Amino acid sequence: MTEQPVKPAQSQQPVRGVWLATVSRLDWPPVTSVNADSALRIRLQQKALSDKLDKLKSLGINTVFFQVKPDGTALWPSKILPWSDTLTGKIGEDPGYDPLQFMLDEAHRRGMKVHAWFNPYRVSVNTKPSTVAELNRTLPLHPASVFVLHHDWIRTAGDRFVLDPGIPEARDWITSIVAEVVAHYPVDGVQFDDYFYAESPGGALDDSLTFARYGAGFNAKADWRRHNTQQLIEQVARTIKQLKPQVEFGVSPAGVWRNLSHDPAGSDTRGAAAYDEAYADTRRWVQQGLLDYIAPQLYWPFARKAARYDVLANWWADVVKPTHTRLYIGVALYKVGEPSKNEPDWSIQGGVPELKRQLDLNDAVPQINGTVLFREGYLDQPQTREAVSYLISRWGS
Repeated sequence: MTEQPVKPAQSQQPVRGVWLATVSRLDWPPVTSVNADSALRIRLQQKALSDKLDKLKSLGINTVFFQVKPDGTALWPSKILPWSDTLTGKIGEDPGYDPLQFMLDEAHRRGMKVHAWFNPYRVSVNTKPSTVAELNRTLPLHPASVFVLHHDWIRTAGDRFVLDPGIPEARDWITSIVAEVVAHYPVDGVQFDDYFYAESPGGALDDSLTFARYGAGFNAKADWRRHNTQQLIEQVARTIKQLKPQVEFGVSPAGVWRNLSHDPAGSDTRGAAAYDEAYADTRRWVQQGLLDYIAPQLYWPFARKAARYDVLANWWADVVKPTHTRLYIGVALYKVGEPSKNEPDWSIQGGVPELKRQLDLNDAVPQINGTVLFREGYLDQPQTREAVSYLISRWGS
């Protein structure tokens, strides 16, 4: 009798998730904690995180996507990356505890899962002279910043320092960082966000020399760039499964793969497309079984003609249908309650009717396995108060 491949057990409960961003201290740690003395800082940061988890638990959140690599720094004692300055105000300074371990202990104690969220290529959030000086000052540290150790990998794009995704060694380096976390921590999952090739109109990534060196066999630079992103996803997926097959690997891409006007397989939308702008063939990764889940950012209301919520949610449901990849939908909590000329529905009755429609659709479509809110800090804002009350009534314990 031949062994049948075992399909991974799917938890019956849908994912009710939230992204918790540490870049620029968006959600955590509290800015006020950074300049406190060491003992007080640790107390303030740990209490802030525990309090957030209590609140999330009461909301019915069961999964936290915790940003452990906001840029070229780490929120765990890494042998590859220096400590994050989000914790102490200074790159490379030991915060006196292990934030990732603390998060895992606290969340798991509350019955919540934690996915380690990595921004793969970002090295810094700006290119100011003071930032350059701070990165250069890490040279004597072990480990120093990639900015000084591998300066030949560094490019500027969209007003940030980033790694050039076309350099094979840079992709290996990113993979080794993910491996370090998966090997040493009981994380439930690993997630990459949508920053693959992250350019802006005025800040394109100049990889012409990299293309000249590595692009043989590709007629178009765009195809070569997509190949580079593909290589990263393949090797990270393979590495995670070799280390701990039970750890989930997922990506949270921009909501539009491609528009119908560019590709007959695309969605009936007119939005910025991951395939064409981030050089990420997200649909292909699902079809090839490289991901355990995909969490597209569908940050628009039903009434937004250029990128209707329901059109995209149903399009993604069709993409995952013949695969084993689970689909979680990223929802724009940051827009809820905010007046908007183009998207007025977010502010009608505190945004509750729009939020309800989105969650109802997610619950009604069998291929949708959950919802992830972007982002945690907006649960505490005055404009989301009605929506949070609604979430408690719908999800809360």
